[in-house]
Amino acid sequence: MFPKENGNGYHHHHHHEVPPPGMGNGDGVRRVTRSSRASSPTSTSSDTVPVVRVPEQQQLQQHRPPCTDFDMAYFNSYSHLGIHQEMIKDRVRTETYREAIMRHQSFIAGKVVLDVGCGTGILSIFCAQAGAKRVYAVDASDIALKANDIVEENNLSDVVIVLHGRVEDVEIDEEVDVIISEWMGYMLLYESMLGSVITARDRWLKPGGLILPSNASLYMAPVTHADRYSEYIDFWRNVYGINMSPMISLAKQSASEEPSVETITGENILTWPHEVKYIDSYSITIHELETITSSFKFNSMMRASLHGFAFWFDVEFNGPAISPIDSHSTPSSDNNLANGSQRKKRRNPNDALVLSTAPENPPTHWQQTLIYFYEPVALEQDQPIEGSVTLSQNKENARFININLEYSVGGRSYVKQSVMK
Repeated sequence: MFPKENGNGYHHHHHHEVPPPGMGNGDGVRRVTRSSRASSPTSTSSDTVPVVRVPEQQQLQQHRPPCTDFDMAYFNSYSHLGIHQEMIKDRVRTETYREAIMRHQSFIAGKVVLDVGCGTGILSIFCAQAGAKRVYAVDASDIALKANDIVEENNLSDVVIVLHGRVEDVEIDEEVDVIISEWMGYMLLYESMLGSVITARDRWLKPGGLILPSNASLYMAPVTHADRYSEYIDFWRNVYGINMSPMISLAKQSASEEPSVETITGENILTWPHEVKYIDSYSITIHELETITSSFKFNSMMRASLHGFAFWFDVEFNGPAISPIDSHSTPSSDNNLANGSQRKKRRNPNDALVLSTAPENPPTHWQQTLIYFYEPVALEQDQPIEGSVTLSQNKENARFININLEYSVGGRSYVKQSVMK
């Protein structure tokens, strides 16, 4: 989910604010953020009345969060073809999901499935092909209208029911056996739909039901990236024979101001990664996602320049956790260990199916997210890098992430703040 459109084919770090609904660029230029392509209305021919069900406004309950202008712009951005094409063409993503559905066919066949943020409906159709009795495909974007046409085109209207609306608003009058969703954003949580998955789980998932993916982990590690640094910064030292070094401070500021979505390799990573957050799909709460803090201590494996930190994530597709013995015990007994250290056991750890966006794995459209420093820091081999990272939802727009990094190297302490928007 959430590919960034990077029109310049170059760097991904100039993001644009989400325009208010109805303020799309309309200029056909591919921008870095999908959101900036917000709203060209999706045309539906007037003679066809879509059978897509929309929620009745009067059914809304007070406790559900309101739909903001930012939400509207976000949903609007997903009515554009390019995003869905990029996500579907991401073979690592799409084929891992298909494999997960086939592997868990015994949980899906004859059962009721909910696809949260279904987009074109491809996962819903995979579930129908796996023998689901019924699939509710929910999407707040106008792409739901197309998903409905696709379902009809594939003669699956008797199985797949497309609901056009937010998971917070639509009505489903039965419990579901399985929730599937591709909710992950850049840095796992950027623009994340995980809140919608949690809402769906709490509203409709049967006890003992299956959630795919079952868990996720966000990682970080210090990186060195001299090539990019020189390409971006040192470039100004000699421009067609002219010394433009007064531009360097501006280039450093621009390169380090906002997180950059790009692809790096294992060679850029200086240490073993640190797990910033472990997410168990069955127990995570919306409140827990508002602020995530983690302390780290790295030791550089080599002598190098530290240019910043990289973030990436993995998600796993495991069957429901088996804990028949303590199913009657009090919930407090299993939740007393902080930060996901108490993890549910898999049936067989060897056959965990993983979708990984780590630098050493084949690239996906999520790439990795890098936060560059204004100045590199010289590291000796085995030198410690200690500190903490805090990710919190932006007050202005909950889909944005505020990133606060505090780190100490070689007796000096630094603070780096950034917003992923």
